[in-house]
Amino acid sequence: MEKYNLTVVHEFILMGITSRPELQAPLFGLFLIIYLVTVLGNLGMIILTKVDHSLQTPMYFFLRHLAITDLGYSTVVGPKMLVNFVVDQNTISYYLCATQLTFFLVFIACELFLLAAMAYDRSVAICNPLLYTVIMSQRVCHLLVVVPYLYSTFVSLLVTIKIFTLRFCGYNVISHFYCDSLPLLPLLCSNTHEIEVIILILAAFNLLSSLLIILVSYLLILITILRMKSAEGRRKAFST
Repeated sequence: MEKYNLTVVHEFILMGITSRPELQAPLFGLFLIIYLVTVLGNLGMIILTKVDHSLQTPMYFFLRHLAITDLGYSTVVGPKMLVNFVVDQNTISYYLCATQLTFFLVFIACELFLLAAMAYDRSVAICNPLLYTVIMSQRVCHLLVVVPYLYSTFVSLLVTIKIFTLRFCGYNVISHFYCDSLPLLPLLCSNTHEIEVIILILAAFNLLSSLLIILVSYLLILITILRMKSAEGRRKAFST
């Protein structure tokens, strides 16, 4: 371990998904198709919801930003993962690794709260249809998007800075196909207890809070639908 302490890490080696040579080409083709479909699908959603005037509603506004986050973390991870299938040793520089981690955390955390915002939007549309345009005003919609972006950026920078201000031992092989927080922790020489607690608390808060909003929203939707006496009203509510 002492010789590692004298080594400054300038780059990392990503282990990738598999080390079996016979699987490299099939997996490259499979994930390339998945990535291209993801990019085209999300770009199509972003463009369509932007140019089509009939889609200028809160629901499609949230869908557009959900597509942006999906496209974001797919692009942060996808190209580098594909490179791993065609090179003998897939390396990533120290600063590029930090950048990849930062943007991945931003997009993945933001997506959770955008899903929660979409669930809240649907609950308002079904539970309070007469007040929907008042409650889901343009200002509120922008607020429900801006706050997750700002919060996710704060969380991402906090975790990334905490990790990359600690000292790496010199062993630079990441047992993953991209730079994620947990696979980086075993490479640190310093005490990782603090950053582990931070990651655990933030992950639990992000997951539980967004999941709670989604569950409560759909519970209210279900209660409202069950209280409807008209079969046509129920059909429209389920459709919404």
